[in-house]
Amino acid sequence: MSPDPIPASTTEFRALAHARLDGFERAEVPEAPGLRRAAVALCVAAEPEEPLSVLLIRRAYRGRNAGQWALPGGRLEPGETPRAAALRELHEELGIRAEESDVIGALDDFPAASGFAITPFVVALRDLTELRPAPDEVHSVHRVGLRRLAEPDVPHWVSPEEAVPGGLPPGAAPAPATGIRMLQMRFGPGMTIHAPTGALLFQFREVVLLGRTPAESRVAHFAQPDWTHR
Repeated sequence: MSPDPIPASTTEFRALAHARLDGFERAEVPEAPGLRRAAVALCVAAEPEEPLSVLLIRRAYRGRNAGQWALPGGRLEPGETPRAAALRELHEELGIRAEESDVIGALDDFPAASGFAITPFVVALRDLTELRPAPDEVHSVHRVGLRRLAEPDVPHWVSPEEAVPGGLPPGAAPAPATGIRMLQMRFGPGMTIHAPTGALLFQFREVVLLGRTPAESRVAHFAQPDWTHR
């Protein structure tokens, strides 16, 4: 059963997110040789007369992470802070120019298998009128409603053999159980998202929407499928 109520407006979401993130003790990945840093934006917004949703993108089918599900974001430039990088990438990839006041807070760093430590920032957008995806970086933009994200049937735990892009086809037999389980965030047909993006969405759901404690919602240990390591 979904939590009640799910915020119905940006104002309500800001209040809820501030209440849950202001006291959130986030885990940071410490500096280490060879570590690279990136930042992403978990953007919450609504079209007129539509419920609040989180923006997701499908990467352009070329270059790094071709065709993968992602949040707007990318690597830090020299001397740049993670927050500045998240806002810059949001503008470069989607044309959205968010203000500092739109950033509610940050969740845990995620140590991706690609060698990046990803810092996710929760951003509450006033509207989506500026949305202009950059075609060289973004194939498509998608919205996942907050109510759908909070539903209990979204997170699934599968074996590495079942963690394939898009999920197993309908009717496929599940793989034998192993000691390793991987997260899938299943939002609908053709929209199955793995870590690292799936892990960030999972923690956002657990902390901001469901009010779980940090101890209940850590994700740094979540495994990634091999095909997401690029």
